[in-house]
Amino acid sequence: MIGINERALAALKGEKQLIIVDGAGHLFEEPGTMDEVVRHATRWFLEHLVPERLRQ
Repeated sequence: MIGINERALAALKGEKQLIIVDGAGHLFEEPGTMDEVVRHATRWFLEHLVPERLRQ
């Protein structure tokens, strides 16, 4: 799955980052792995989509 994600990342334009969640399978069913994905995604959205004046 990492190879597929790396190819998808290469095709994307703009700000991007691939983060590998240690111990996670491709469905993120392992305890705590989906929570980590949510934290990373939330941080990215706040940094790139929310105006700085609204960040707290």
